[in-house]
Amino acid sequence: MGIMKGRIPAPGGRLPRRPGPRHPWLATGAAAAGIAALTAVLVAARGGLSLADVVLVYLAAIVVIAAAGGVWLGLAAAVASTLLVNFFFVPPYHTLDVANRDLVVTVLVYVASSVTVSVAVDLIARWRHEAERLAAQAARARELAETDKVRAALLAAVGHDLRTPLAGIKASVSSLREPDLPLTGDQREELLATVEESADKMNDLVENLLAISRLQAGAVSVHPRAVTLDEVAATALLHTAVPPGRAPLLDIAEDLPAAWADPGLLERVIANLVANALEASPPDRPVELAAESADGRLRLHIVDHGPGIPAEQQERIFAPFTRLGDPDAGRGLGLGLAIARGFTEAMHGTLTPGDTPGGGLTMTLTLPVAVAR
Repeated sequence: MGIMKGRIPAPGGRLPRRPGPRHPWLATGAAAAGIAALTAVLVAARGGLSLADVVLVYLAAIVVIAAAGGVWLGLAAAVASTLLVNFFFVPPYHTLDVANRDLVVTVLVYVASSVTVSVAVDLIARWRHEAERLAAQAARARELAETDKVRAALLAAVGHDLRTPLAGIKASVSSLREPDLPLTGDQREELLATVEESADKMNDLVENLLAISRLQAGAVSVHPRAVTLDEVAATALLHTAVPPGRAPLLDIAEDLPAAWADPGLLERVIANLVANALEASPPDRPVELAAESADGRLRLHIVDHGPGIPAEQQERIFAPFTRLGDPDAGRGLGLGLAIARGFTEAMHGTLTPGDTPGGGLTMTLTLPVAVAR
């Protein structure tokens, strides 16, 4: 992970200087024009204002100038406003003399207050800027840590998932090419089947990586249309590696309304969910698919009877490269459920986990019902 640059001020230490205005001369001119305009307004209303009123108005202007332009511009505004208060609003007018001792105290208090306000506003702005900088730095550090975590998981999983089928292909091809190794026709067919199966596994790996990349980039192409759930589910099962004797049980009525979905994405979602359920379920407990329609939505339940997942951890299984509770940690990339949820949400559906009565996990896929369009 890259090294994050930046200084964290020690307690009691100096704060880093906050960035000044992008156009300092423009900011200075705007401050001067603002003070001049404010003075003109106050002079015009001088008869109805007390000195305290004038001082408070100038202090408010100093707060704005210091916040926008920094401490030095705030201090300059404080000095200028002190002279203006003395010249225009303290008798005798139009001089810098102060005839009344009480007014001298007022002017001195104003000077101290305006300087304090300028410094305080600048300190607050610097603290805020530093807090924002550190928050952004922390967010970047978390992002880099998550990236490194995903990269490590990807390398570990891909290393295993690539090495295993490649080893199978290499061993099978080497056997087929060995001239001194007598092979029967059945043995050759078995070796060729191993090559085909290993190639399919590698193809699935590449497809999963491409799918998760499209999801993370927001580049999933969705072409929804009215589709019948039973037909898509049947097609998905044809493209799912179902072990002999473990065919899922289908309970999807033919008269259910059509779903509004992308058939290709929906097929991939169902295939991933069934594959995950087959991995979790014991061999003697078949996976079940049941569908229902209510409130303008279609719900497909994919039910397994495996060990299940604690409720507080069920949402974690949708994170990429997660194999929560998988005893065979080297099997699969942990992308199937992440892809299933991503594709489902791209079709404006939902995918939620729940407990199976008696033990196991039930995935509920919800999609909108197709209407006349």
